[in-house]
Amino acid sequence: MIQKEYRLNNLLGLHARPASLLVQVASEGKSEVTLIKKEKEYNAKSILGVLSLGAQKGDDLLVRIDGLDEVEIERKIQALFAGNFRE
Repeated sequence: MIQKEYRLNNLLGLHARPASLLVQVASEGKSEVTLIKKEKEYNAKSILGVLSLGAQKGDDLLVRIDGLDEVEIERKIQALFAGNFRE
């Protein structure tokens, strides 16, 4: 299992487009991907789950990935956050 905290730096937070990018990456693998914000857990493979986070710029999110391809999925998620979800 991999757990890593990320700070959301893109201007509009996890609105529809970046949320869909995150769901797409999380869904590529077989690993379970969970987003945790203020001790509430959300399924990162669900667009409704990701949007219900209400994540805004500056929010810290803990990403937990558990499964056989967790390293690859974590690398891709890290790239999304580092690139501000291509915004």
